[in-house]
Amino acid sequence: MHQKRLLAGITVSAWLAIACAAHADPLSTPAMTAPLAANPKPISFDVLGSKIYVSGQVTGIGLTQDHAFPADKDSRVDFSNAQIEVQKTDGVFQFYVQAGAYSLPSLGTPYIKATDFPDLTYHYVPTAYVKIVPSDTFNLQVGILPTLIGAEYTFTFQNMNIARGLLWNQEPAISRGVQFNVVQGPLTASVALTDGYYSSRYSTVSTLISYAVTKTDTLAFAGSVQVQKTSKSRFATPVTLNNGQIFNLMWTHTEGAWMVEPYLQYGHVPKFTAAGITDSASTYGAAVLARYTFNPVFSLAGRAEYIGSSGGTNLLYGPKSKAYSFTLTPTVQLKTFFIRGELSYTGLDNAAPGSGFGKFGNKNSQTRAMIETGFLF
Repeated sequence: MHQKRLLAGITVSAWLAIACAAHADPLSTPAMTAPLAANPKPISFDVLGSKIYVSGQVTGIGLTQDHAFPADKDSRVDFSNAQIEVQKTDGVFQFYVQAGAYSLPSLGTPYIKATDFPDLTYHYVPTAYVKIVPSDTFNLQVGILPTLIGAEYTFTFQNMNIARGLLWNQEPAISRGVQFNVVQGPLTASVALTDGYYSSRYSTVSTLISYAVTKTDTLAFAGSVQVQKTSKSRFATPVTLNNGQIFNLMWTHTEGAWMVEPYLQYGHVPKFTAAGITDSASTYGAAVLARYTFNPVFSLAGRAEYIGSSGGTNLLYGPKSKAYSFTLTPTVQLKTFFIRGELSYTGLDNAAPGSGFGKFGNKNSQTRAMIETGFLF
């Protein structure tokens, strides 16, 4: 793995994808997990001796599902991404800006339109930072950063599946703050001080440490701890999760046509009566992400996951509820154009009355079919 490719918030699978991808990709940001690959010849122009790159995504999505939540629809069509990235990747001073509209479909939650989602979450500039790179082994980033937590990225085009999974629903996605990154041989480490779940309270310390055990296997640990409690609560800042801790242990194996990534997750929320958290609670989950590449054009990805909860505070579908899901995503990419479908099933166990799927919250499963297509320019 080349030391100069030291990235922000990059998951283990993407570290290996950069090293092993069949597609040429001169831009390491936004990080992407194969099979989708960015345009190998993005737009660029010279400014004062440095090259500025411009890339982006224009993608649409369609879905149909049973047992929709009351605020959702059985079927819909929408944009999933209308975004552009501008970045400088050389020299001591670098920068990255990502702007536009987006939706973030995830299993077990209602779908929210791309015209509404930015106002509820990370606005129309979801990622933007400056990066100081004094050496090949160290850099510093300041701004709006991708999270270090989890095995899946935030935006649809970055992942092997269209929708994020149940474990992702527990994790921070975008945070504001400062992050330090170090590479020493097979070891990479990032440490960040941020506002966690986009809370504007800079009291979250997170880390991602990964070790390339072999050319095909990488082991990683990620963790996020809230060092000061806060009552801040909004759509992107669930008061329970923003006052808790979350940890991942991830293994990635990439060999030939296969990529397999099993990982474990544990989260804990302590009692905090002032914010309405009257009892502590925990979540514990496991997932496997996998992809098989049949040829440079066609691949099939899958995800299986389980998550349970304990304690008296609701972190899922009621206190002590559980959920599981299965997802299949075939993908075809021809140069910058792609099209992919997805079929997923989400099941619930011990859901509280009114907290499940369907108009009255009394259904324990949801099947969803999706399609996404567009261009990565």
